[in-house]
Amino acid sequence: MSSIILYCRTGFESDCAAEIQFHAEQLGFFGFAKASSGAGFVEFSCYQAEHSQALYQAIDFRQLVFARHWFLALVELQLDEANRVASILAIEQKLPKCGSLRLEYPDTNDGKALSSFCKKFTRPLENALVKHQWLTKKANPKLPAMQLFFVSGTHCWIGYSDTRNGNAQHNGILRLKFPAEAPSRSTLKLDEAFMVLLNDEEREQYIQNGQHAVDLGACPGGWTYQLVRRNMFVAAIDNGPMAQSLMDTGQVQHFREDGFKYQPERSNVSWLVCDMVERPAKVSRLMLKWLANGWCQYAMFNLKLPMKQRFAEVNQDLNLLKEGLSELGFEHEVRAKHLYHDREEITVFARVY
Repeated sequence: MSSIILYCRTGFESDCAAEIQFHAEQLGFFGFAKASSGAGFVEFSCYQAEHSQALYQAIDFRQLVFARHWFLALVELQLDEANRVASILAIEQKLPKCGSLRLEYPDTNDGKALSSFCKKFTRPLENALVKHQWLTKKANPKLPAMQLFFVSGTHCWIGYSDTRNGNAQHNGILRLKFPAEAPSRSTLKLDEAFMVLLNDEEREQYIQNGQHAVDLGACPGGWTYQLVRRNMFVAAIDNGPMAQSLMDTGQVQHFREDGFKYQPERSNVSWLVCDMVERPAKVSRLMLKWLANGWCQYAMFNLKLPMKQRFAEVNQDLNLLKEGLSELGFEHEVRAKHLYHDREEITVFARVY
């Protein structure tokens, strides 16, 4: 019986499960999720076996907020510790020919302990799969990626992922180095957001040298730093102090104002970014105001989440923004993701066109 394995941050398994359950029911596929607190992943199975594959093919991965990566698992295996390769080659389910191999594990302490094993096991497994013509000798991104997801050295799921509809990063995590000159670690959130929520073509099109941007709740300047390094001119809005290093660039104007009351002085603001600690519905309404008034072209912002019913809160807040823009007659695009560098929050990208 096939199922879908979804990676997520530990502690957010129930939210990831609620989300995939919601999308499945919206599409008319019914099933159940297995989600253990602290596991770092969710398994979703449809009641009718063939529906799991249909569901996997029907959902655009970018719709999913809490999933870091996902794949279609065809079989759950208990491997012979003395000959793991033979255990894998003995499966009866037919895998499509794959163009790459991913050996991954949950982002937990127990999962990370499997890192060394997976690195050592990759080469002998890869050689055997190529020999049995399950895997191409040279990487081929046009073909599916073969996925093995280990929860122990002898327990894994095997299946495949669509390389065009998932996360290409190992374990679904984009690793970024903290720049020493940045004034706060929050800078990594915006850097990751630009990399994950926008594709290569969109980054080239939407992010241009010399653009004007507004950072609401800017101090000490973690998000402003990312805008400055992308050669933007920034209006930093916050009653608190900004890092002097950013002010010395000549690209930043600091306005000591309330981010919820500030209105832009310019009519050519390209980017609005916001990482204010406030109720998510209040922030969503503020973003709606900026986009609807034409005060910015693109918005990237965080929504701080409650401790419980987080998927319900996210769904409500994103619908508030989408429905508000639709009612005003705006064509729009809204994407959201629980990023690796996020904690109790999600990051949202929105634009009108």
